[in-house]
Amino acid sequence: MSDTRTGASGQDSEKPELEVAAEESPDVEPIPEPEGPTEVIETDYEIGQDNVERSWTLSFDIHQVVFTWSALAIMAFIVLTLALQTEIEPFFTGLRNWLTGNLDWFFLLSGNIFVIVCLVLIVTPLGRIRLGGPEATPDYGYIGWFSMLFAAGMGIGLMFFGVSEPLSHYSSAFGGISVGEDGARTDWAPLGGAEGNVAEATRLGMAATIFHWGLHPWAIYAVVALALALFSYNKGLPLTLRSAFYPIFGDRVWGWPGHIIDILAVFATIFGLATSLGIGAQQAAAGLDYLFGLGTGEATLVFLIIFITAIALVSIVRGLDGGVKVLSEINIALAAALLLFIILAGPTVEIVTGFFANLGAYGQYLPALSMPFGREDANFAQGWTAFYWAWWISWSPFVGMFIARVSRGRTVREFLIAVLIVPTLLSVLWMTALGGTAISQVVNYGVTAVQDAALELKLFEMLAGLPLTAITSFVGIVLVLVFFITSSDSGSLVIDTIAAGGKINAPVVQRVFWAIVEGLVAIALLLGGGLIALQAMAVSTGLPFTLVLLAACYAIIRGLMNEPR
Repeated sequence: MSDTRTGASGQDSEKPELEVAAEESPDVEPIPEPEGPTEVIETDYEIGQDNVERSWTLSFDIHQVVFTWSALAIMAFIVLTLALQTEIEPFFTGLRNWLTGNLDWFFLLSGNIFVIVCLVLIVTPLGRIRLGGPEATPDYGYIGWFSMLFAAGMGIGLMFFGVSEPLSHYSSAFGGISVGEDGARTDWAPLGGAEGNVAEATRLGMAATIFHWGLHPWAIYAVVALALALFSYNKGLPLTLRSAFYPIFGDRVWGWPGHIIDILAVFATIFGLATSLGIGAQQAAAGLDYLFGLGTGEATLVFLIIFITAIALVSIVRGLDGGVKVLSEINIALAAALLLFIILAGPTVEIVTGFFANLGAYGQYLPALSMPFGREDANFAQGWTAFYWAWWISWSPFVGMFIARVSRGRTVREFLIAVLIVPTLLSVLWMTALGGTAISQVVNYGVTAVQDAALELKLFEMLAGLPLTAITSFVGIVLVLVFFITSSDSGSLVIDTIAAGGKINAPVVQRVFWAIVEGLVAIALLLGGGLIALQAMAVSTGLPFTLVLLAACYAIIRGLMNEPR
């Protein structure tokens, strides 16, 4: 079923069938041939063989099963949600509460498995294997590469929760309780709370926040990205999720088992993106209202999503290098400037010392926070962690495939360190600077506005306590909007690759279609239940895809062990 052969740099190699097929069909961009000896999987499948191609006024090239079922189901969801806004909201609330209340242990356990797999691969000899073959070289430098993966990974989330989450956990720990959105109050375990103790409440609040933005989410992304990159760049298979399951299903992966995997990936990506886009629209609207009094009603949110999606379409037409790469680098530069400003204008010494203290607190409390069983903190484990893990998992096909697209030429060790460790450290710094500044304002200066503000307004209330408020608030809004644009652009690229049977340069009109669908889903969810509806769909699509990722861990290890070392 497989063999080891010399890649493009060898003198006696035979071209893989995928490469030959690409030459015969010039509109298909081939998966780059492995450079050096790799285990190329022999299969009769050719990229696009199950596709439907048409060239009328607008050309399209789609996988007839994956695209059809995904598009029809998602469009039906949009229509029903918009038509039944009043009736659908209680359904979303009940769905989210049931999933997080009954399956929190499953999400937590799965997240731990993903982290362990990644850390083991870093320290074992398997980490020396290079994605794309032993002679492959990286397609992007470190700055461009890291800018793209970090902007795609959690940009909008960091803006929305950078102030609100540390402050929420601090307040709960300081009061010794955890308060959910439904008003339920529970003991703030497993960390025990720190009632009346400012220093310890700060430490516990930051540890709990970093837990949600550290190793676990990036391990989820890394599993998807590594599976895609390994089986595409080293094994010669299409760049779709089904390819990673070839060691399990064999050639059956090109049939219905693979169709189901890719359809689940489309669903997960669409609703994971919609959650982030909806959250971004809420924060951007709150910021614009804060500065210019434009209002935050449904009409404003819908207009923002339509307007930003239109800008994303321009980026899509410009392509990966001319669109999302440029925007990602601009966004990272703006985020770095805002972060530096907050560090210098805020409580600088507290932020610098807090970075190391918070990192230590995260390491100390990581086992307790990660424990999937015997939890006494129902609100924290279910309302926060289970939702986050489901959100990251539903977001992972998008981020994972995007990272895989730009990571060819890296070793597995280099790849995992960059995707796992470095973003975690930056997340610690970001949360320490933004969240630590907000907590300092409350504790040291008695600023209650930032503590009392709605989640989407807390960032701007924190910036109000620093110099140049209007400028920094405007920069914050721009950051949210550009993160929104890059997410929509990158997400449409990923979904189209899946729905086009692995073709990585399908007609641009298909990416335009998916970008519009992403915006429509976000609008439907916001009108049909707001933040709760966004969370419900992220959790419900994250659940089945968790099973897909657990199986992918086995496929990755098996695939790496068969590679020449």
